[in-house]
Amino acid sequence: MSKFCRFPSLVLLVALLVAAGCAAPAPSREDDRILVVATTGMIGDSARRIAGEHAQVVTMMGPGIDPHLYKATQSDVANLTQADAILYNGLHLEGKMGDVLVKVARTRPVVAVSETVPEDALREPPAFAGQYDPHIWFDVSLWAQTLDPIVNVFAEIDPAHADEFRANAEAYRTELEELDAWVEQRIAEIPERRRVLITAHDAFGYFGLRYEIEVVGLQGISTLAEAGLQDMERVVAKVVDNGIKAIFVESSVPRRSIEAVQAAVRSHDREVVIGGELFSDAMGPDGTPEGTYPGMVRSNVETIVGALK
Repeated sequence: MSKFCRFPSLVLLVALLVAAGCAAPAPSREDDRILVVATTGMIGDSARRIAGEHAQVVTMMGPGIDPHLYKATQSDVANLTQADAILYNGLHLEGKMGDVLVKVARTRPVVAVSETVPEDALREPPAFAGQYDPHIWFDVSLWAQTLDPIVNVFAEIDPAHADEFRANAEAYRTELEELDAWVEQRIAEIPERRRVLITAHDAFGYFGLRYEIEVVGLQGISTLAEAGLQDMERVVAKVVDNGIKAIFVESSVPRRSIEAVQAAVRSHDREVVIGGELFSDAMGPDGTPEGTYPGMVRSNVETIVGALK
């Protein structure tokens, strides 16, 4: 879904704005640079690193936003209908935006960055109804494979700077390779019997596979379905039976579910602490280290290692 006519359709614009129940806001384009809309912060960060000064990148979902539940806003619709390219994760991460992305794809490039990740590298959890786990950014080596679709669409839109886009992507890829090795080294510092990561939902599966740590999520892959009594009992039993000392909240998921686990463990005359907050489906605030993909990864790893080591 990456090659389409770039000319906006007035009919499409009106239809989308009516669907959003709003009138069109002022245009978001600031100058003559290409306008790129990315659904998540992780994708937006890659786009900025690759485009350099040649693109204005707008990220739809900011800190603390759950992409599984996200619906396009009035300003999102305006940006989407003006964008030169739209980048999204795919693999059903942006589940509630599917119809909007399909409509906009009739008039401009709409690219799933996950499209170049080999299928045999994707997780297909039995409980996820035959679909792939979309949280590929937790394996840094997999995330490095998502740069090529971004380079390709930027080069198609702005061929005069194609060589610069490719050079920027290669530099970023090298940085990600170094980051991947660092994560592997840091997680290996945790004694093997303590390498159990308990979080609010099953977002860290790729992280567990790549860096050899057992991952237990209270909810499933998507936060659309809330955790039930059996989920709670399963996680509490894991904590109690294995003497786990720390569990983790997530920035984009309400704390109450993990706090409920903590309270239930206490009812078994055991104690478990909340080891910190992890960035799962969203990065940290702009202007902070956690507001970049490498910074988010490093923050998560330091939090995990600090609590479990």
